[in-house]
Amino acid sequence: MLFRLIALLSGFLFGLGMMISSMVNPAKVIGFLDVFGQWDPSLAFVMGGALMVFLPGYFLFIRKQPKPTFATSFSVSQNQEIDKKLVSGSLIFGVGWGMAGICPGPAITALGSGSGVIVLFFASMLIGMYLVNIFTEKKAKLAYQVQG
Repeated sequence: MLFRLIALLSGFLFGLGMMISSMVNPAKVIGFLDVFGQWDPSLAFVMGGALMVFLPGYFLFIRKQPKPTFATSFSVSQNQEIDKKLVSGSLIFGVGWGMAGICPGPAITALGSGSGVIVLFFASMLIGMYLVNIFTEKKAKLAYQVQG
């Protein structure tokens, strides 16, 4: 119960900070990503401020812990392979982020604004995730049939 309460509070604070700093505003994010055009560096200050708050706590408390406070171990991927799936997924994510000006975390936060554009982005993101699952399941079944 305590874990869920802390997660809820953390998520609320994170979302509130993203809304106050305008990180949920696609125009603001596109302005930050437009390095060779009309660059808006204000989000760099938001990220810098977040690091200034996080780093002391990390070095004083988190880094020294042998395991997370509410888990039995740290969850770290053992996969070290850089394959076509990772590279293509990263490229698609980056292009989508650059075109839309928002990534999934801020999009979830921005859903509370009721913006039709954000709702459309979020729905498109869910459809994309669903289609990827269908494609990978069909590919796995086909590979199994070929082997079997």
